[in-house]
Amino acid sequence: MPMLEVVDDPEKGTLDTLTPLPVLPVSSKAVIQDAAVGLAVQSGVNERKMELALAEAKRDPSSHNKPKWKLSRWARFQLWFTTYRKFFTFVITLNGVGLLLAALNIWTYPRRYTGAFILGNLIFAILMRNEVFGRLLYLIVNVCFAKWPPLWFRLGCTSVLQHLGGIHSGCATAGFAWLIFRVVLIFIDHRDNHDAVLITGVITNIAVAISIVSAFPWVRNTHHNIFERHHRFIGWVGLVSTWIFVVLGDSYDLDTHSWNPDGVHVIRQQDFWYVFGMTVLILIPWFTVREVKVDIEVPSPKVAILRFERGMQQGLLSRISRSSIMEYHAFGIVSEGPHAKYHYLICGVQGDFTRSLVNEPPTHVWTRQLKFAGVSHTSTLYKRGIRVCTGTGLGAALSTCLQNPDWYLIWIGSDQEKTFGPTISGLIYRHLWPDRVLLWDSKARGGRPDVMKLIKDAYHSWGAEVVFITSNWQGNKELMEGCKAAGIPAFGTLWDF
Repeated sequence: MPMLEVVDDPEKGTLDTLTPLPVLPVSSKAVIQDAAVGLAVQSGVNERKMELALAEAKRDPSSHNKPKWKLSRWARFQLWFTTYRKFFTFVITLNGVGLLLAALNIWTYPRRYTGAFILGNLIFAILMRNEVFGRLLYLIVNVCFAKWPPLWFRLGCTSVLQHLGGIHSGCATAGFAWLIFRVVLIFIDHRDNHDAVLITGVITNIAVAISIVSAFPWVRNTHHNIFERHHRFIGWVGLVSTWIFVVLGDSYDLDTHSWNPDGVHVIRQQDFWYVFGMTVLILIPWFTVREVKVDIEVPSPKVAILRFERGMQQGLLSRISRSSIMEYHAFGIVSEGPHAKYHYLICGVQGDFTRSLVNEPPTHVWTRQLKFAGVSHTSTLYKRGIRVCTGTGLGAALSTCLQNPDWYLIWIGSDQEKTFGPTISGLIYRHLWPDRVLLWDSKARGGRPDVMKLIKDAYHSWGAEVVFITSNWQGNKELMEGCKAAGIPAFGTLWDF
């Protein structure tokens, strides 16, 4: 049995059969032919297109294991240099220039008010990951720009919202660089500064550094608990030390070398209000944490279906945990609509936490009542679209198609109905079957399909404007390259660099 790939992001789906699937024997080609005919009939294409689909299906299936497209280096660079990296590069370059000018004493303002540059960057980094701010941005874009602007503009809106993490990472890194600069200046003038200010400055640097390093993708994606403990708890230590660093720094008089206990003076400094704003943004999501009742269905050893009360908008994601402050894991929300009685989470067994949901199902879990938005939340911007997912990636994709009749679902997995159970299958058959869904069971059909062929046929016959993809790293890479080569606008899973 192949090992499942471990992922912690609900936008990163897994395919139950991640190893290369076997080449189909000649006797199995009838199954692929039936699939091609079914897709053609669903799409309402003419007889000539149906014949072309059959001809394509009769080709050597071994060619499906190799991409049929060749991308130029420029096209590959465009796929690599995402909006995330553009934001990161812009923020780092802008701050880097300012830092260089300050270090050379050409621009003196940052030398006198370094705290503003440190905390200004850090508060912006926190703001980009704040659920309230994120939902507000999505709301503004969805209300103001749904369907009527040019397609390139709507694609740009989706790209910006999906890659806000680039600003988060860039501002956090830049804030750390300014913090180092601040501590260096204090050490240069150490005779005029109190030892307490120096010590808290060093502690703050160490805490911020650990918090940043723990958020690197290779740590976050492979050691989730290590990431969470260090990024969150050391980050809180960094926040406390920042408060102490700011208050001590603003209370110590460099001219008289004495402490000024006047609290009014501290409150009047911009540093104080920056730290206050950071604290509020960090605390807001935690005020929405609640312990809620959950019913768990275990249709197979691979998957747990969690059912919660009340419906949800499409494109939202939920964080859940067995404790109030530890081990929060994010999953895509499946719901028939805001007024539905229930919403569901599809939790594939990929680690200790999800395995415990199957082996020891809880009756209650902790969750943040304020849900955060994923890229699918921008689906309302488009007149028509295709949602492609593999395996448990269905959790991040299904609501979009359930709540929007203009979206078509392509779901590739292994023995889906048995693996995911009657609840999820029932939602699909009640709302999508047969006109708006293509289910590919790789176990029943003897192998994986030519996914790009399915996407191209569905994209053109459905009259889609965009394709959203949720798959594992390799599948996402291949499909994004295929869509780029075919000239199909697509958004895939985001792996932060």
